[in-house]
Amino acid sequence: MCNALPVVIALRTLLHDWELGPVIVAEQARVALADEVGVLCSAAVTLMLLGERPGLQAADSLGAYITYHPHIGRSDAERNCVSNIHPRGLNSEAAAVQIAWFSREALRFGATGIALKSKQISLPDHSVGQ
Repeated sequence: MCNALPVVIALRTLLHDWELGPVIVAEQARVALADEVGVLCSAAVTLMLLGERPGLQAADSLGAYITYHPHIGRSDAERNCVSNIHPRGLNSEAAAVQIAWFSREALRFGATGIALKSKQISLPDHSVGQ
């Protein structure tokens, strides 16, 4: 989770015109927790940052899950994921650009996940390690 703070800082800059809700830290959380928190906060979009499971090649890797109009029962097909966030993969700044893009497009199209992917034009291109 050492990559979470740089991602959040970069996002705050990129989404400076957004009213951002609270940052919540939860141990042993799952992606669906963002749905419950989103409902409680009346969020239009939620972002869940999760450390990758132990045993993977990049133990410090982070995944970001973006959900439009979160509510209990959302499926993973209704979310977008930016993964492999770590210094040797997608760096924090490049990840923040992609997360901000998905978040803005979610509001524009009123969807995330498969529904957004079918409407999207092009994701910002950021090579690994930039």
